[in-house]
Amino acid sequence: MTPDDFRRIALSLKGAEEGSHFGSADFRVGGRIFATLAAQAQGYGNLMLTLEQQATFVAEAPEVFIPVPGGWGRNGATHLKLAGANEDLVFGALQTAWKLRIEKNRTAPKKSVRSSPTLAKKARREDGARSDASATPGPGKARTGHPHRKRKDPDEA
Repeated sequence: MTPDDFRRIALSLKGAEEGSHFGSADFRVGGRIFATLAAQAQGYGNLMLTLEQQATFVAEAPEVFIPVPGGWGRNGATHLKLAGANEDLVFGALQTAWKLRIEKNRTAPKKSVRSSPTLAKKARREDGARSDASATPGPGKARTGHPHRKRKDPDEA
């Protein structure tokens, strides 16, 4: 099994798309990651599983499935050793991670504009609204730039 095989199988799943996460290939469904090739240089594909799923895969094929070290692994992130896997095993593991991601997408709260400063800023731009910093000052008020910074007097220096 090669990284290209892993990629081909991941992208064969309905709705799967390839993206990039910190410069490494990832595979998403509904815009959220279910697998990556972040550790391909070490010979691994990565799966986002539950702890129970991770334990099952590790118990059934410990030479192929290894929890990712640290906190990611304690949350279900699992290495899949590409050299030790066959197509059926990789397909089954990727399908498990893909199904889990679809289930989580159904129950995950949608990101609202209010909870995300980036989305709120984008919404203001799309509505043609200006941010507070670029708004025209009201009558009798001079524009001073950033609202929390003291403006330097040009005569001082």
